[in-house]
Amino acid sequence: MKIEGVSILKPIVPALLAVSLLATSGAVLAQSWSRVADASLARQEIYPTVLDDKIYVAGGILSAAPGFTNLFDAYDPASNAWKTLAPLPEARHHIALAAAGGKIYGIGGFSGAIPDWRAHASVFAYDTRADRWSSGPSLPQARAEGVVATVGDKIYFIGGRIPTSPEAKHISEHADTSRAEALDVQSGRWSRIADAPSARNSAAGAVIGNKIYVVGGRQMVAQADGRSRPVNVATLEVYDPARDRWETRAPMPLPQGGLAAAAHDGKLYVFGGEQFVPQAKVFSESWVYDPALDRWSALPAMPTPRHGHGAAVVGNRVYLMGGGEKVGVAASAAHEALTLPAR
Repeated sequence: MKIEGVSILKPIVPALLAVSLLATSGAVLAQSWSRVADASLARQEIYPTVLDDKIYVAGGILSAAPGFTNLFDAYDPASNAWKTLAPLPEARHHIALAAAGGKIYGIGGFSGAIPDWRAHASVFAYDTRADRWSSGPSLPQARAEGVVATVGDKIYFIGGRIPTSPEAKHISEHADTSRAEALDVQSGRWSRIADAPSARNSAAGAVIGNKIYVVGGRQMVAQADGRSRPVNVATLEVYDPARDRWETRAPMPLPQGGLAAAAHDGKLYVFGGEQFVPQAKVFSESWVYDPALDRWSALPAMPTPRHGHGAAVVGNRVYLMGGGEKVGVAASAAHEALTLPAR
């Protein structure tokens, strides 16, 4: 087996914004950051998942040639160690992982180094006992940079980018979409669900109370010079699979794209990201959203500002791995954990 590949500006939390949030939402509960075992490879644009208290990560963008990888590994918080597993059948970045029915699914994603990206419809299924990948039910349409979440025996793929033609093989030849679909892992069939209210890419999401929360991200917007540029959004939209309906909730305090999110104890935790306009920067800002109050509060800033990183919860800690510490293609192996109040 061959593993392909070996291996931006630190913002300060705006004081007035932080004070305003704390004044309206009460004091933030004590939380603390700590460094844990660095990722086994510096990479970004990863979408991890958790199964049996282990965090699985697949593919990603590298800083050096060939520019992306088929590495698949798992982090065990109990031993604070990474283990390399059977590689993806094909190298990918932006491939989204989801756990359902006792298996891990790797869905869609791009191949190619920037700017020559090609979206894929392929789905791979991983058997943890056999340490083996097999082919899964392909997406109805090639797709990447969306939000993937599991509710029961269904995996939901929301938004992201789709090719503008069958031959699309450049980053500019993909468009934002509001398309949403669900894979029933028991039947192996994808079906359309209600489209999201917003078309966007590089958003983040998590499941709370069997509802899917989709937040942040960016949209391609025409600028004064006539060129389209990625502009961040702060929108929070919630999908209820039981009713096949969406609702819009209070937006993030800051528009952040390429961010990471996870859920813990009925709340949504959101971290970092990057911005291209009006000026390029990477965020350290982190937030927690309370659905019962429809309210956001500030968290302690990330020690290492990053975008394109992964977030996952095991126990009462949120783990943030990989990403880029500079705007654009620059991979990091940083791995930090935020300890939250125990349930």
